[in-house]
Amino acid sequence: MLSRTDNHPSSPLVGIALACSGYSLFALQDAMVKWLVADYAVPQILFVRSIVIAVVSGIMVRRLRHPSILKSPHRKSLLLRAGLMISAWMAFYSAARHLGLAEITTMYFSAPIMVVFLSILILKENVGRMRWLACIGGFIGVLLAANPTEAPNLLPAAMVIFAGFCWAWSTVLVRLVSRTESTLNQMMATSFLFVLACAAMLPWLWKTPDALGWALMIGLGLVAALGQYLLYEGFRHAPASTLAPMEYSGLVWAFLYGYLIWSEVPKANVVAGAVLIVASSLALVWWERRQVLLSRRLVA
Repeated sequence: MLSRTDNHPSSPLVGIALACSGYSLFALQDAMVKWLVADYAVPQILFVRSIVIAVVSGIMVRRLRHPSILKSPHRKSLLLRAGLMISAWMAFYSAARHLGLAEITTMYFSAPIMVVFLSILILKENVGRMRWLACIGGFIGVLLAANPTEAPNLLPAAMVIFAGFCWAWSTVLVRLVSRTESTLNQMMATSFLFVLACAAMLPWLWKTPDALGWALMIGLGLVAALGQYLLYEGFRHAPASTLAPMEYSGLVWAFLYGYLIWSEVPKANVVAGAVLIVASSLALVWWERRQVLLSRRLVA
């Protein structure tokens, strides 16, 4: 595990591979939360999850002797990102009680488009034509796969759009903070802030979990910890606008987990949408690989 961005040469393909692995685990996280949210409040689930992540990352930070996060020049950005992420969590999973999966998927996956815009405004990244095409192609695939048939309720719909915006902004901040801070430090700081925020709500929401509940919540924390680590490391190797379309790959994993856990068989439009999403992601991988090869030839 390397702790500084300066030690990482830019490698978009490595970033894409890490991000896709992280998003596959986030899809598994969503499946586990979907199971838990039927019986437990979102803040309680997030509280246990965050404790697990904070403990795991804290042990690794101490073992690897990473610099103190309190001395970070991006303390305010870390605090802002934690606030954005907890807002996204609360809004998204609360809205899930009122909206269908197709509606939520369609609206929430507007986040990668927002990442591209924010990466231009905040990070001053140069977003090329291929990245735009991959991002738009992936979003069209989401629309095709989700195929919403009814107009959503206004307030829950607004909550999902808000969650997508919060996630997009936090994704851009990951790229900014990762320039100087270790991945494990970011995970520990964010999860610790989550624990504090959720603990304040527990006296009114706590429900003692049964054995399955504890197993799912602790497992959720472990899955989320590994997913976060892979995603944060991905942002060290590739620009936010490059990795934004890779988030669509999480939808494919969601369909797979749905089939394995709940025996949900995707319809024809879902399969077609998934194919378009994967094709857009693979097109971007091909393009980034081509750019790397061209740059090497120029240097040689």
